[in-house]
Amino acid sequence: MKARLFALALIAAGPAAAQDRMTVMLDWFVNPDHGPIIVAQEQGYFAETGLEVEMIAPADPSDPPKMAAAGRADLAISYQPQLHLQVAEGMPLIRVGTLVATPLNCLLVLEDGPVQEIADLKARKIGFSVAGVEEALLSAMLGQAGLGIDDVELVNVNWSLSPALMSGQVDAVIGAFRNFELNQMDIEGVAGRCFYPEAEGVPTYDELIYVANPDTMDVDKIRRFLAATEKATQFIVNHPQQSWEIFSGTSAELRDELNERAWADTIPRFALRPEALDAGRYARFESFLHEAGLIQDMRPVSKLAIDPGAQ
Repeated sequence: MKARLFALALIAAGPAAAQDRMTVMLDWFVNPDHGPIIVAQEQGYFAETGLEVEMIAPADPSDPPKMAAAGRADLAISYQPQLHLQVAEGMPLIRVGTLVATPLNCLLVLEDGPVQEIADLKARKIGFSVAGVEEALLSAMLGQAGLGIDDVELVNVNWSLSPALMSGQVDAVIGAFRNFELNQMDIEGVAGRCFYPEAEGVPTYDELIYVANPDTMDVDKIRRFLAATEKATQFIVNHPQQSWEIFSGTSAELRDELNERAWADTIPRFALRPEALDAGRYARFESFLHEAGLIQDMRPVSKLAIDPGAQ
């Protein structure tokens, strides 16, 4: 009788043990910004919530939100400024969670170079990697110095932000992350300096967010994903060194000084409550873009972002 009950229990447990598949498009190659996702994977937190998560690095950094909008990924990592612009263009996207809750982006120049203030960028070359979002930030920052986009030459350098700056290909780069490119340049013996968007006329925003197609998204799976990454974030905050070892242990390419420095610099910026939505932050940024003439019509926050837990 006991053997029969045990066999029935195994049969009953079968379907419950099945994992729901989920595809997440990263915004870039794997780096410390993705710490909560990697740690959640390695610590088995996704499996605990019944998820099998596949992470894909994009061939082009502008691809992830397009993949989510087209239904080719359940989630994509994107940027709050880019979300506003793409929704205004009619792309079916909505913010469902936050990964990094403070700006990381900066306008990066050489410390001892010809650009000592933003006004010095007139008639100079500025490198970028993601069209649209970075131009929006740059436009506002240039405006503080009485300049416009037409006063500079934009150069798409794709992944090579700091190399393009250090080699002299461009005079500045927008889209450099202060936790990554600044460290990269310092390690190579080249001092860089950041102009921070939030100090140059741009409202504070969420740097990295999770976006999905509102018409096809599975809110239950998304909530389980965010619960796992929240648990991973708490682990990272409580165990910074152990979590670094877990993260860097996933690839030999991650075990270097640059990623270790970036890891320490990123920990304070992870969203401790990834589901939680600061509606005022999204309303202010939408208003900022509208006033700057970068979007024609303003949309309510409900068309831009949701708190899945409130659905």
